[in-house]
Amino acid sequence: MRKHEPQLFEQFSTLQLPKDFVRYRLTGEYAMDMADASGTLLLDVAKRRWSSEMTSAAGIDASVLPTLFESCEVCARVSKEGAEATGLAAGPPVVAGTGAQAAGAVGLGIVAPGAVHATIGTSGVVFASTDKPALDPRGRLHTFCHAVPNRWHVMGVTQAAGLSLRWFRDQFGTLFESGDDPYDALPREAASVPPGSDGVMWAPYLMGERTPHLDPEARAALVGLAANHHRGHIVRAILEGVAFSLRDTFSIFEEMDVPVRNIRLGGGGARSPLWRQSQADVYNRSVEIVEAEEGAAYGAALLAGVGAGVWKTVDDACREIVRVRQTIQADAPGSVIMQRQYQSYRRIYPALRSIRESSSSSSQSA
Repeated sequence: MRKHEPQLFEQFSTLQLPKDFVRYRLTGEYAMDMADASGTLLLDVAKRRWSSEMTSAAGIDASVLPTLFESCEVCARVSKEGAEATGLAAGPPVVAGTGAQAAGAVGLGIVAPGAVHATIGTSGVVFASTDKPALDPRGRLHTFCHAVPNRWHVMGVTQAAGLSLRWFRDQFGTLFESGDDPYDALPREAASVPPGSDGVMWAPYLMGERTPHLDPEARAALVGLAANHHRGHIVRAILEGVAFSLRDTFSIFEEMDVPVRNIRLGGGGARSPLWRQSQADVYNRSVEIVEAEEGAAYGAALLAGVGAGVWKTVDDACREIVRVRQTIQADAPGSVIMQRQYQSYRRIYPALRSIRESSSSSSQSA
């Protein structure tokens, strides 16, 4: 902005994220929580304070940075102007809150070290709570402050998780009879196919990839098709390919000695019985489904309850409120197949990259 829109940069007075601007309009106070502040690249994540080194490097005066709060702290109160604009009463406390991933983790009870969630929405996230900053020296994972005081989280992201299935639905879902929801019909077809999709594999790089490849030029691939394969094979390969991509983050956790004691599933992917079972088999661990399905909104409500004094700590809130509804065990035969298939899956990206680089070299030579 300084370079391309200098007239706007000259008016820059305070750094705010969208939700923080809403809070400012509601309360008149500038504030930001530790977890969201981690994503600005201006926070000293280990020390939970703004980084003078980073603000200096960016040429930003520290005076433009809002006051930092833990996610469960009261940071402001509804102002008279905010009350008039919204119909709320003036004076109630406003708790700092946090972004979608950290709030969703709280809603799933992922607050203690060893607790992990795998969430499949448009993108896919594997999120582990830790009691100290866990840094990947190769930068394949994000390390942020958690929404829980004195906790951190480490997170891997698959760009096109649920997006992979949506892409297939948008391109081929019109083949179903009117009134038949493709999101129901596609997994039904996939359920007729055995684990491993009879050798068909999907690399879900429709939008490049973040974890573990950090490659915006990566592209998706459907591998292993034969004349006897049908649509169910492709759909099952998509479900398994997304799970393999999320498994990459678990592999990095193993390298970093990040503990994984229990895994809870969230997002739209957790609503599909086949996708739940595929994840259990790919991770080779049991996975849990919680009763509440409101995700981030549920976690935000728990944080607000802690700030309002309903519970003393976030841990207390999760222990009392978050309940496991179902546990899905890894299927032994299916898991054996999935472990073998995962090793084959890991060879796809290097092959795709080699092809892309060879094509690029040939084009430059021509």
